[in-house]
This record gives sequence, C-alpha cells and structure tokens, in this order.
Amino acid sequence: MSGGNKTILLVEDDQATRDIVRLACEPQHYTVVETGTGLEGLEMAQQTSPDLIILDINLPGMSGLDVCRKLRADGYKVPIIMLTAKSDTIDVVVGLELGADDYVVKPFEVRELVARVGAHLRRSDVAPTDQLKERFEFPGLTIDLRRRQVYRDGEEVQLTLTEFNLLALLASRPGQVMSRAELLRRVWGYEVEIETRTVDAHVYRLRRKIEPSADRPSYIHSVPGIGYRFAG
Repeated sequence: MSGGNKTILLVEDDQATRDIVRLACEPQHYTVVETGTGLEGLEMAQQTSPDLIILDINLPGMSGLDVCRKLRADGYKVPIIMLTAKSDTIDVVVGLELGADDYVVKPFEVRELVARVGAHLRRSDVAPTDQLKERFEFPGLTIDLRRRQVYRDGEEVQLTLTEFNLLALLASRPGQVMSRAELLRRVWGYEVEIETRTVDAHVYRLRRKIEPSADRPSYIHSVPGIGYRFAG
C-alpha cells in the first residue's frame, strides 16, 4: 500500500536508527523529516504538520515524554508511536497515559515498525465506526461522531484520535463484549495479534476522562480474560 503524500516526523537522537527508519519508509513513499532533539521536534511539528510522529523516549534535553505531553497539550491529535530501548515498561505506560498511541521497543523489527506506521495512517483516514448514526447519547455522556467531540455533563472532553476511535467503537456496540484482539484490529488496524499493553492503557486513560469515577466505571467495564464491554 502506498503512503501517498503522508509525512512522518521522526524524533530520534541516534543517527543509525534514523537511517534505518528512513530507509524502511522510503519504499512506502512516505516523506520522512527528522531531528535528534525534543525541542527541534516540537518546532518541526509546527512547521511540517506531520501525519504521524515517531518519538524516542530517551532524548537529550527535553525527553520524549515531555514532547508528547506538550504536543497533546497544544492540540496535536496525529498518531504518536513511542520508541524505547528500556526493558522497564514504566516509561511506556507513562507515554501512553500522556497520549501516545503505540510503542515499539528497541531493537525492533523494521517490518513491524512499518506495519504499525501503516496501520495508524490507515485508521486515521477512516471513520471510527461503521454505524450510520452521527451521535450517541448516554446518561451524562455525548459522543458526536461527525464532529469528533465528546461531552461529559455538558463539558467537552479532549481526546486523542485513538481514544476517540476506541470510545466510539465501544459505544456503538453497547452490551457487546469486545476482545482486545478485535479492538486492536478495528481501532489500531493490526491484522495479526501482537503482545501489547496499548488497549489497557488507553482504556485506563479514557476512564479517567469520561467516567464519573474511574475506579468504579459506569461506561467501560472490564471482562476478565477477554476485553471490554460498554454499558452505556
């Protein structure tokens, strides 16, 4: 599948890793702009308006986590894939809670990274649900599919693109149990099952934003060993 005119911002301080990613993206016809520091990454995000950002956690000066936090605070909703060389998953979870969409642990398989990039770019181009409805109304919660806006008790809630798509999909099937594998396929675009904490981290973040009590969720319920169910 061709990348068309898609632009990827790569923020990574290791030149060898940048070369690998750039060479892997060229056959997909992606335009890759790159830098080695967090501050320059923020500037390039403003200048290039990328379709996707690949962001290393371990950057000199301003860390990748701080860059992610600032991008989301400034309203950037494009997919963000975090790169981490650490075996400890704490930074990964923090990155996802700050609004990152996915992560890849270094050293990574180039084909896996390219597949994830392609999946995120594809799903950012499509509607979050195949339902014909434009709006979902639940007690205390409104989801406007056309405008991609969510309101809790009349106040707008700021969601990333992935968070919105995940919520819209769950809400479109109230009472239906959806497995993690199905959510990864329909929201993230993964065609094969992968080992990742992405779904759980995004549900955790969604609950903190939309639930009256995140510890006692009213909308998104866990189904042990399977996935999640939207109660509505």
